[in-house]
Formats: sequence, structure tokens, C-alpha cells
Amino acid sequence: MSEPVVPQGATLFSTFKRSFVDVPIDAERDNAISTTEFLDAAESLTSMFDVLGSVAFSPVKSDMLGNVKKIRERQLAAPAESEYLQDLVRNELKTKSHKATEGLLWLVRGLDFTCIALSQNLAKNEEELSASFRNAYSATLKPHHGMFVKPVFSAAMSACPYRKDFYPKLGADQDAVTTELRTYLAALEKIVGILKGFQERKEAKW
Repeated sequence: MSEPVVPQGATLFSTFKRSFVDVPIDAERDNAISTTEFLDAAESLTSMFDVLGSVAFSPVKSDMLGNVKKIRERQLAAPAESEYLQDLVRNELKTKSHKATEGLLWLVRGLDFTCIALSQNLAKNEEELSASFRNAYSATLKPHHGMFVKPVFSAAMSACPYRKDFYPKLGADQDAVTTELRTYLAALEKIVGILKGFQERKEAKW
């Protein structure tokens, strides 16, 4: 995994194709989330795992990108029914298929994991990333992983860089990094919350 290059005077977030801050949410349509922008933002987020720097994070990144691919394939197959993520799920389930729906379930778990880890680490400025990611893993993905997958993810948690090495890679101006990361995580948390609530409904289950 090659680390993304952050231009001088910028932050990692400014290099993203799409930020979760810019993903449209239609409150009048029961918080419908735009599919294209969401998938672009999810893809962009995976560059965070490149900054974390260890090959141990390769399975985490590839898992998330694999789920993005499943959702995008459904969107391309039925674009008129997939403008919003919630509609994509409802319409796919009508066809007795759930490949993209299951992909979204796992993608949301992965996003939740990342959001909780970074939010916790930002809030506890003495805590190392390995502890924050380990706690987040226990709360999100671990209960759903089998005995063969857990060691792979546990290895990634242990391979986290020290915070003193990680945060400078997000940008030279640490005040800007903190402000932008906090705004980014708040937007991600909102979207994850909307989707988790939707996925609890009967209409989103198969």
C-alpha cells in the first residue's frame, strides 16, 4: 500500500475525491443517502488505511473496497432504482437477491469501526491508535467475524503506528488536521447512524 501524498499546506482530507461531509442526505425522503457520492466517499476513506502504513491493514482495505464494488455493481445494473442507498436495498431485495444489501451491511460495519476508532483517539489525546482501533473492533466488527478472520484484523490493530507518527501524515498543520478530522468524523457518524437505523428495519432484511 503506497501512502497518499498530501500537498504542502493541505490535509489528507483535501485529497479525497469525495468527503462524507459532501454526501447529500435528503431529509424529506426519510434521510435518503445518495448512492454515488456515498460510494465515492467510502472509497476515499480507505486511503486512511494506507496512512496507517502496515500491510496488515490490506485485508481491512480490500474488504471495504470489495463491498463498495458489490453496491456499485447493483447500482449500474439498476440505476433508476438505485439513486439512494435505501432504495437500492429495497429494490434489490424485491428481486430475491441480497448481494449489494449484504455488502452495504458489512461496509457500514467497517465505516462504523473506523469512525469509532478515530473519534476515540481524537478525544483521548494520550491514547495510542492500537488501543483505539482494538476497542472499536471489539464494538463493531469482531462479534460478526469468524475464527479465521479475527486474527487477521487483530494483527492490523497491533500494527497501528504511534500517534506521533500518524497525525503528521494527515497534514503539517495539526490544528487544521484536528478541525477537519473532527468535522469529517461527525459527518461520517451521522451517515452511519442513519444507515444502521435503516438496516434494523424489516424492509432492509433478507
